[in-house]
Amino acid sequence: MKNYSNKRIIVTGGAGFLGSHLCERLLSEGHEIICVDNFYTGKRSNIAHLIANPYFEIIRHDVCFPLYVEADEIYNLACPASPIHYQFDPVQTTKTSVHGAINMLGLAKRLRIKILQASTSEVYGDPSVHPQPESYWGNVNPTGIRSCYDEGKRCAETLFFDYHRQHNLKIKVARIFNTYGPRMYPNDGRVVSNFIMQALRGEDITVFGNGSQTRSFCYVDDLIDGFVRLMGSPDDLTGPVNLGNPDEFTILELAEAVIRLTGSESRIDFRPLPEDDPRQRQPDISLAKKRLGWSPLIKLENGLNKTIEYFRTYSE
Repeated sequence: MKNYSNKRIIVTGGAGFLGSHLCERLLSEGHEIICVDNFYTGKRSNIAHLIANPYFEIIRHDVCFPLYVEADEIYNLACPASPIHYQFDPVQTTKTSVHGAINMLGLAKRLRIKILQASTSEVYGDPSVHPQPESYWGNVNPTGIRSCYDEGKRCAETLFFDYHRQHNLKIKVARIFNTYGPRMYPNDGRVVSNFIMQALRGEDITVFGNGSQTRSFCYVDDLIDGFVRLMGSPDDLTGPVNLGNPDEFTILELAEAVIRLTGSESRIDFRPLPEDDPRQRQPDISLAKKRLGWSPLIKLENGLNKTIEYFRTYSE
């Protein structure tokens, strides 16, 4: 018999890096999970250990098309998030963000349930305000090679707030800053996975520019805890809420840390900076601290060690 104190929860993009960790966390709390994924970037290996759980269900589905299921909550994570993946088919990336948001919002409206949007720090673009608070509107190139992702996520946020205002829908919007950890894809173009894989292979580590650009790296367990806290927060906290680690590191510092922790003899290879690559990225998490009681707990070195161990044993 169903335990009605727990929920049936849809996680779109549930077979992806973040989605699989979220499914795992929600299952551990006794919820029923409907994992929705078209497996464009998601992998069955990410959720293989969950399949035997009777409260876990997989639906192969593209959120660009309507979905008709019953649920109590929705976490909308569906969208390729690494530059290599989202730039491969930029039109489809924008469709996934925009049509996906419309379809999931429509489902939430029909069911009269709460929905959380996994947005991104990329809505801030190359910021002129540092660190970035939620009130900052951003500095985004609308026609560049990253625009399919940046502007797609910005439009999705617009849709969420318009559904909230027009239809009184309960929404939550989380802006995710660089997240890393086990189940990242080894060749997805993200800086942490790139550096670790290059170091483990003994290859030169590719640093774009002079390495002085900064990022703030949040371990996946911390981020997932932020998601769950935001979804469970009072209805007046719609967001957007920054979720990320405010500890700021240069790309060069990250490269040096990876070389040291892997014991690699890799050297650093400096390359020209890509178009629209942000110079700074650091979240202001004052709102998350105040309203969610949330701040990241895992330091970069500890998180890197866990991630390195995963990649040491990784197989396609």
